[in-house]
This record gives sequence, C-alpha cells and structure tokens, in this order.
Amino acid sequence: MEKKIIYSEIAPHPVGPYSQAVACGGFLFTAGQIGIDPKTGKLAGDGVREQALQVMKNLSAVLSEAGASFDDVVKSTIFLKDMGDFSAVNEIYGQYFRQSHPARSTIQVAALPLGALVEIEVIAMVPSGSPSF
Repeated sequence: MEKKIIYSEIAPHPVGPYSQAVACGGFLFTAGQIGIDPKTGKLAGDGVREQALQVMKNLSAVLSEAGASFDDVVKSTIFLKDMGDFSAVNEIYGQYFRQSHPARSTIQVAALPLGALVEIEVIAMVPSGSPSF
C-alpha cells in the first residue's frame, strides 16, 4: 500500500515535523487542526467560536486538496481545553456535517499548541478517482 502526503496551500503550514494529512488505503488521516488563520499564522481569535470556525475551514481545505469533503468523514476527534466550550464547538461543527454524521470522540485536554482552545482531527474515505490516488 502506498501513502501520499497531502498538502494544501490554503491551510496553515504545520507547526512541527508532520504532514497536514496522509492518504493511504482509501482513507485520509488528517493532523489535528487548530484555529490558525493561514494568512496571519496566528490564532483566528481569542474565543472558542472563532477558533472552531477556523479549524473547520482549515480541515475543509485539507479535505478538498485530497478530493474529499466533510461528507466523506467517518471519524473525528475533538480536543477541547475546556469542556464548557462543548456546546459552542458542537454548534459550529454541526454546520459542516449536515447529511452524514461521523463517529466522534470529544476529549478535554490540559493544553493545546499555541494556546489554542480547540483542535480537531478527522479520518475520511478518499473517493475513488480522487487525485490522491
């Protein structure tokens, strides 16, 4: 099985030695995205809503680069700095998963990179005929 590194110019550059996503075996595995605005390289705002919205935009860019969309996502994991932000993040997250809801885990963590309030990673099916394969 061959793996392919996925990189989108529209999403933030990785802040460490990892890829935005890797396609392998018909699936796409994304790195966790935080709310970095790719134009500024900084968090999109101080609030969880602004950051969550940017996270979803970043994930959309990476999925699109692989020829996939949120409809192809089968599993997601949300990491929250504060579980009290669950409802706000859930509301924004739900705007992107309208037709098919993936399996999901939500975990509260002690800290996230760059002081972010939310991070989300996804696993998606890569549609056949996608440029990823």
